[in-house]
Amino acid sequence: MTSKTNPPSIDQLISLFNQLFLPRYNTVLVRGEDEPIYLPSDDQNPNNRVIFAHGFYASALHEIAHWCVAGPERRKLVDFGYWYKPDGRTAEEQSEFEKVEVMPQAYEWIMSVASGHKFHFSADNLSSEIGASEQFQKNVLNTVHDLLEHGLPERVSVLVEGLCEFSGKEGLSKTEFQL
Repeated sequence: MTSKTNPPSIDQLISLFNQLFLPRYNTVLVRGEDEPIYLPSDDQNPNNRVIFAHGFYASALHEIAHWCVAGPERRKLVDFGYWYKPDGRTAEEQSEFEKVEVMPQAYEWIMSVASGHKFHFSADNLSSEIGASEQFQKNVLNTVHDLLEHGLPERVSVLVEGLCEFSGKEGLSKTEFQL
């Protein structure tokens, strides 16, 4: 396996995503100015839009990960119709948040390594100072290892292959994913 040689820039990630997914899924990746959101096509916009926050690479990968988790019916709904409680969650609400975030963060971690970018667990709860729990991190790691062992879903696999090709990686190994 070669080491990373050329991590794609945010503009290159946008271009790669759009080349891979616009034709088949009518979906584009869009740099947003504020909070991330997924918007299905409508009368004013012919494409589904994965909109990420402030041009941040990690935000783009995280929103792509949620898009990869969402099935065809969810992709017809604004923000996939998912529950979301903003920053300031209680410990119980944070626990619920972590349950639904395992798969998206596993996908994000895999895409981060494929692109040569560092991955950070996200608790998305800064004001309450409740970080990502140790159990959550273990659950995400175990999910990553299972995915690498048993195979990635199609959309994740297609993007990971493109990111690896761009960044000069020959593939991914479970040894690259440790706590």
